[in-house]
Amino acid sequence: MRKALPLAVVLVLVAAPATAQAPLERAKALELDTPYVPPPGDPLEHHASGFAKIMCSAVFITGLSPDFAAENVGFFTGPYPERARLGKPVVDRTAKAVHVTLPSGVRRTARHLGDQGCVTLPLGADSASFRPIRVRSRLPDPSTQPWPMGDALPRAQPPGELDAAKVKQAIDAAFEPATGMTAAFVVTWKGRLIAERYGDGISAQTPLESWSMGKSVTASLMGVLVRQGVYDLWQPAPIPEWQGAGDPRAKIRIADLLRMSSGLRIRAPQDPDYAPSGPYPDHVYLYTGGINAFQYAATRPLQWPPGTVGRYRNTDPVLVNYLVRLGVERRGEEYLSFPQRALFDKIGIRTMVLETDPYGNFLAQGYELASGRDWARLGNLYLQDGVWNGERILPEGYVRFVSTLAPAWAADHRPVYGGFFWLNGDGGFPVPREAYYMAGAGGQFALVIPSHDLVVVRLGHYRGGAAGSYALGKALALLMQAVPRRS
Repeated sequence: MRKALPLAVVLVLVAAPATAQAPLERAKALELDTPYVPPPGDPLEHHASGFAKIMCSAVFITGLSPDFAAENVGFFTGPYPERARLGKPVVDRTAKAVHVTLPSGVRRTARHLGDQGCVTLPLGADSASFRPIRVRSRLPDPSTQPWPMGDALPRAQPPGELDAAKVKQAIDAAFEPATGMTAAFVVTWKGRLIAERYGDGISAQTPLESWSMGKSVTASLMGVLVRQGVYDLWQPAPIPEWQGAGDPRAKIRIADLLRMSSGLRIRAPQDPDYAPSGPYPDHVYLYTGGINAFQYAATRPLQWPPGTVGRYRNTDPVLVNYLVRLGVERRGEEYLSFPQRALFDKIGIRTMVLETDPYGNFLAQGYELASGRDWARLGNLYLQDGVWNGERILPEGYVRFVSTLAPAWAADHRPVYGGFFWLNGDGGFPVPREAYYMAGAGGQFALVIPSHDLVVVRLGHYRGGAAGSYALGKALALLMQAVPRRS
């Protein structure tokens, strides 16, 4: 009998968690009397917008063929069943744009804007409302630098305490069956890269769809700013829209946002009481609307008192990204290059592309792409308690914060969420419960397993998400046999 998938896997694969009556009753008892106003626009237009952007990123960033991408990637904002209702995407390689037309004749467009990736344009617009910039890494050619700052690997065999045969079995298991469509599998032990394999046409440098793993990047950027003294986790979040007299949202702390417990009112497919027949969910509209996502998220009312109910909703990471922009620009620094210079360059990341809305706001709640090796680098920053090559990048105690069960989720007896990281608190993965991980739709994972000094990354094409996630579970079980516990 197959072991049940962890809750996070269920959420990102099918976007419909099993309902739990007690949490729903508790949430109902705490609910505030505020209105819900659904996103404007035609849902099919939003699906077309998402489809255009997915195709744009797949073709111009990952390098996939349009036909393959249309059949296999990015079903979260461009659902596969809805694609049949839309015209075939038109890929304009000269203009680096993708157009998707509805039966009504309405056309949605996504355009590749260089280092800001692919951006969904507002309905009827042919350009974004910000000036793209070139983001230059200060890092040298990775082939000339040893891992992890570069891609040159040691020639020496891995240490003898590893069971090399079991490691190989784990790699094979991660790619079986072929329907899992695993694209990248990377394993590091004590920071050393001990195993990796890639799917057809994918290399160690290929940026792949990663989805909500970007929330953990968002946590990292906030951690950098906390380390630099710009913010404190426990301060009320200084969102400008909340500073009016008597605004109850002014009590939302930065920690509440990171813990997915702001209490802001939107609809998300991951809500326990979500009904697919209802209005188009704001959680997805923040990707597809072609709007100022920061402003939209900041103008949502409270549904619950801050810090009381845990809900997986994109308002919270969007608003942390808003704070990142505010904090960086108030210091007079350039915002779009901040992640590269303040975080990525410090830990050897070269392939990460953080995409934006048409106003130049990072949509790092899930619109980002990176290679398997770069996700492993980020995982190792956490495995090393936020320290890299002797430099503290994340503040002391920050890794413990993101990997500790959020109180609002504990109150619902859902031991699966920390601070923009998922927790293995329900034992859904066959690894110790202390493990925590980045997770994204379609079977994207980067697990940090401190007890075994392991970071394990699995990325795959969306269509294979369910089978690929089960394959990851089998691979992890083999790695637990192959790698000794930390002494």
